[in-house]
Amino acid sequence: MSWIGKLTGAFLGYLLFRNVFGLVLGGMLGHFLDVGLLRPRPALGASFIEPLFAFAGALSKSDGRVSEQEIRAAEGLMARLRLDDEQRRVAIERFSAGKQPGYEVQDAVAELKQWTRGRRDLAFLLLDMLLDLVYAEGPLAVAKQAMVRKLCWSLGVSDAELAAITAMKGYGAQGPWQQHDPRGSAGGGPRAAPSRPQADPYTVLGIGRGAEPREIKRAYRKLMSQHHPDKLGNVPEELKRRAEVQAREINAAYERIKSERGFT
Repeated sequence: MSWIGKLTGAFLGYLLFRNVFGLVLGGMLGHFLDVGLLRPRPALGASFIEPLFAFAGALSKSDGRVSEQEIRAAEGLMARLRLDDEQRRVAIERFSAGKQPGYEVQDAVAELKQWTRGRRDLAFLLLDMLLDLVYAEGPLAVAKQAMVRKLCWSLGVSDAELAAITAMKGYGAQGPWQQHDPRGSAGGGPRAAPSRPQADPYTVLGIGRGAEPREIKRAYRKLMSQHHPDKLGNVPEELKRRAEVQAREINAAYERIKSERGFT
């Protein structure tokens, strides 16, 4: 255990206040420095790129082979994130590593969890980015479902919250995380995503149709807090853009429910 911060803080506190209060206060601040609570957190930046694309490679391979649709979805994600040449090279390298037999996908999951640092807004954005790969071939494959659920469990995201993100992306109003196609992606071709208005507003807010107005308002406020783009800090612009889109979807769902239910 380090005592340098405690001793230095106590000494400076005593010099400043010339009493026991200053001594104790300085010692407490020094303790926080020793354990790292007052140290600035590193910028979030783009450190999620390597584990994200490694996980994407493993996800694409999980149901058999990596298809052209999945490769295009991965390339589309690279384009939306506006990766430079070096970042793109690394992303391709990690995607290739992730799809190799024996790849330990839990390593990528652990890195993604570390990057989010318990922040649910960042967890939601990671899942948002992966959904285009999940649905690249059409119907949800059971193997992909299991892998995404493993990531969700690690990030602390529930099935209902994942269903809400899925609905906001336009991949089904019912939320495929309650119902899936047991045939996986076999025989399925590329599927066009449903239009935005088809998203069930109750699924988007993560509530049941019998919810009372107070519960609806509480769910709305909670989601807006979790998806607010201004709270993201130093992250790529695409993540901020996606957060803005999600916030608009949440607002639209809330307004639709208010209109249907007749409350303000």
